[in-house]
Amino acid sequence: MTTSPIKVNTRIPKMLAIVLVLLITIGGWIGIRLFFPDKLTLFAGTPPTNIGITEGKLAPCPNTPNCVNSYSQDALHKIAPLVYTSTPQQAIENLKKIIQAQPRTKIIAETDNYIYAEFSTTLMGFVDDVEFYLVPEAKIIQVRSASRLGESDLGVNRDRIETIRSEYQKISNNT
Repeated sequence: MTTSPIKVNTRIPKMLAIVLVLLITIGGWIGIRLFFPDKLTLFAGTPPTNIGITEGKLAPCPNTPNCVNSYSQDALHKIAPLVYTSTPQQAIENLKKIIQAQPRTKIIAETDNYIYAEFSTTLMGFVDDVEFYLVPEAKIIQVRSASRLGESDLGVNRDRIETIRSEYQKISNNT
């Protein structure tokens, strides 16, 4: 009487091990982001080289849909600038207060008419570069908000500027 060896499917334990390793990795990543939100991550990208005012304007948006700019004329990127009625100094101070109150935000550079800040996401640490340029003759603040990485931002940059606009209007009406 001959017996045949029992065949054991080794693919299932290997797949479970792979899934377990992925879950542990993702859980660790989320834990690190929650406990150390200010640390830059793999998804932070590198700061752009076109930040600042060139020839009296902020840089144009790239062709990707992950940017809004008040100088843009195309519907994909166009957003209205902020409008102020106070003094330029008060306008920039009000804006600065709003930016500093936002979570995971750091002001990188500022002058009497310009603010550049980095905004990062909670879990993955994606960074968006946001600029504000006060134009006193027009009583407006030009805006640009762009993601460093990826193609789509799911409307985050537009929503951010509209949230800042709403907060700006509230604070401006109280000063």
